[in-house]
Amino acid sequence: MSVLVVGSVAYDSVETPFAKIDEALGGSATFFSSVASFFAPVHLVAVVGDDFRRDDIQFLREKGVDLDGLQTEPGKTFRWKGKYLENMNDRETIYTHLNVFEKFNPVLPEKYKDSEFVFLANIGPELQYNVIEQVKQPKFVAMDTMNFWITGSPDALKKTLSRVDALVINDSEVQLLSGENNIYKGARIIQEMGPETLIIKKGEHGAILIHKDSYFSCPAYPVENLYDPTGAGDTFAGGLMGYLAMKGEITNDNLRRGIVVASALASFCVEGFSVNRLKEISAENIKSRIQKLLDLLRVDQDDEWIQA
Repeated sequence: MSVLVVGSVAYDSVETPFAKIDEALGGSATFFSSVASFFAPVHLVAVVGDDFRRDDIQFLREKGVDLDGLQTEPGKTFRWKGKYLENMNDRETIYTHLNVFEKFNPVLPEKYKDSEFVFLANIGPELQYNVIEQVKQPKFVAMDTMNFWITGSPDALKKTLSRVDALVINDSEVQLLSGENNIYKGARIIQEMGPETLIIKKGEHGAILIHKDSYFSCPAYPVENLYDPTGAGDTFAGGLMGYLAMKGEITNDNLRRGIVVASALASFCVEGFSVNRLKEISAENIKSRIQKLLDLLRVDQDDEWIQA
């Protein structure tokens, strides 16, 4: 089964304590598609300017991404520049130039409307809702959001949440959206808004899956050479949704396996700038890292956990 992603395709300039890069391929839909395409056909909906580089289009085509939904408008492509602090978790935005993305109106090609797996990347909740209205009978719709929309468009966000199956969010956003400091209590409040599944990202501390009444926690893969965290969350989402589309069914077990796949792929992303590391990996690399993550989760049974 195919997966539809609606989000941004951009050029990022990133500075870390160790290195920097300018005008590198980025954007939520780009990172997502780069890895989801390992598992399932990907339909991408985004907008770029007429300055978008041919070799970047070629990269996406070579990954098998269907670009019929990629709009090209006169003007410049969305650009973002950020600087990461010493801890590599906190960053400051130096500039955000929306350019053609400012007037982005996602219109799905007719063949995309039959998509069964849909991911709404970090765009305005009004636009996310508009996409949901265009899809005919989706099997599983997941969305991302951020504090800007949580505080700036709460009503539109809640309207969209009422129509999705899953929300991918980080722990601080759970607290902001729910008004509850305990993320587990906060997750229950958000579930009442609509999504029965929450995937809570905790960066280097892994991810938590809350599906209906069940819980699952996956550690992050231990990365020794952290280059650039940009796009790790979108890569995570691409791995999860690609895997679910490949399996074709939403079960608790598939969601748990999907979180492991997602965590493995996100660990590749942070090992290089932009999508550079993702360009290098193979299916065998992914399988090997998934197995290492599973080894981290494995505990042998012991009939005597405590002394009587």
